[in-house]
Amino acid sequence: MDKMQHLSAIDSAFLHLETAEMPMHVGSLHRYQLPNDYKGNWYEDIKAHMAQRLHLAPVFTRKLALMPFDLANPVWIEDDDIDLDYHVRHVVLPQPGTMQQLEALAARLHSSLLDRSRPLWEFYVIEGLADGTMGFYGKVHHSAIDGQAGVALGKAMLDLSPVPRAVKPPRLRRHHQYQLGVAELLGASLTNTLRQVRSFGSLLWPLAKAAVGSVRESWAERRSRTAEESAAIKAAGRTLFKLAPPTPFNVPITNQRAFASLSLPLDEAKRIGKQHGASVNDVVLWLCSTALRHYLREAGELPAKTLVAGVPISLRAEGDTSMNNQVTMSLVDLASQEADPVKRLHAIIDATSSLKHQLGTFSALIPTDLPSLGAPWLLSGLVALYGRSRLADRIRITNVAISNVPGSPLPLYLAGAKMLDYLPVSIVIHGVALNITVQSYMGQLCFGLLACRRAVPDVHEITTQMQRAFELLRELPVPGGAARAQSLPAPAATKPRPKRTAVTKAAARKPAKAKPVAKKVRPKLRVVAAAPAKTPRRQRA
Repeated sequence: MDKMQHLSAIDSAFLHLETAEMPMHVGSLHRYQLPNDYKGNWYEDIKAHMAQRLHLAPVFTRKLALMPFDLANPVWIEDDDIDLDYHVRHVVLPQPGTMQQLEALAARLHSSLLDRSRPLWEFYVIEGLADGTMGFYGKVHHSAIDGQAGVALGKAMLDLSPVPRAVKPPRLRRHHQYQLGVAELLGASLTNTLRQVRSFGSLLWPLAKAAVGSVRESWAERRSRTAEESAAIKAAGRTLFKLAPPTPFNVPITNQRAFASLSLPLDEAKRIGKQHGASVNDVVLWLCSTALRHYLREAGELPAKTLVAGVPISLRAEGDTSMNNQVTMSLVDLASQEADPVKRLHAIIDATSSLKHQLGTFSALIPTDLPSLGAPWLLSGLVALYGRSRLADRIRITNVAISNVPGSPLPLYLAGAKMLDYLPVSIVIHGVALNITVQSYMGQLCFGLLACRRAVPDVHEITTQMQRAFELLRELPVPGGAARAQSLPAPAATKPRPKRTAVTKAAARKPAKAKPVAKKVRPKLRVVAAAPAKTPRRQRA
């Protein structure tokens, strides 16, 4: 095994961009159900459970070694002295032990930085929930894992049955002190930089060819447009380079966090999406767009132009479970300015289809590692400038970060306890004070909304709007006029249903007739270089 492992440009960027106001770790919040006859101490059981599995995931046993003078990216080295009493902690909620108290605790724990002198992870066992379940919050630095690697990390910790599987113990290794010297670190940095330059250089010619092909295709598409299509694109203001509209989310952030969660039925989202030709990801984007549209409109802050979502796109090959980041960021218009919910959904479907087309051309050519000499100084300086100036208010690349990570359809267990939900807790950054991350688990779409508390103090209102958006999704008229009223549960008499638009009212009176569809023009999306997701209301104290 190598004594050191270099961080890629993407991995190390999460370290260089980190500040006290902007921690760059990702986490998750869960509730666990202990067996009915359980009499033990689950906190102690988890420490014993982790002691047997530390070797299954490198993130548990490796720590950072920084380069002299921060000349280049740091390296991972093995730490053979893991203090589980430090990494696994015990917390008790005050009475009455509500879910909202659990979310507030997770937000507070998520706001503190990880200790870089140790392996970059912490777990918290949380007692005191009124329903008798156990809470569990964990966080790992984003430099070590992305969303897909986080799923692989869970497989190392978790089991598919209440009885933990037998784990083969680690191979005994010689324990010797190995201190990395300055000369060795500098030599490794130079060697790694040369390798990065060669790797990046080999991509230049394929990238140029793909770019030329994309330009030719764009010009051919433009020449084939009708006058009506060109006028529609011009009216929509679609351009290749544009700023996102101003919103309360696009501000510099503080280190205070607010967290809210929501679970929705996955199978129903799939079924309704299929009726409209939409994927689960399209449905998630529509739910977020609809909820944010109503949230901003109620406060008189809905912009006339569409909100733009920063959507992380995985570059990971199928079956790759390596503990690193293989992700890029793409921008998707959410069509939030569109009042008709059906047209809004179709616009999102067109946008994601165009995104898939572009990624099919460029995904294999997007570099995940770049020359790193001087990167720590450059990135640290840029993030300090961006956060302390007013640039976050003016240079708006995206309004909100939205991520959708597929998870296990089967129940998972930790030290004998059954996991009831999987609520992701991601990252907010300067200029993007709201992050919506979705993790599917056991037939649920588990939404985790993390926000800067000063920018979005009422983040729970967004989850309320998201629940209303799902009720509206159930009412959307099915293409072709297929009746769905019999399959939907009758609404409670005391609960007012969401307001219908003129389109949905008309559809309720008379089945829609199939109409010839004019040629659709895919909106151009912008694919930007790999950057943290990443995983942004009114300024209030």
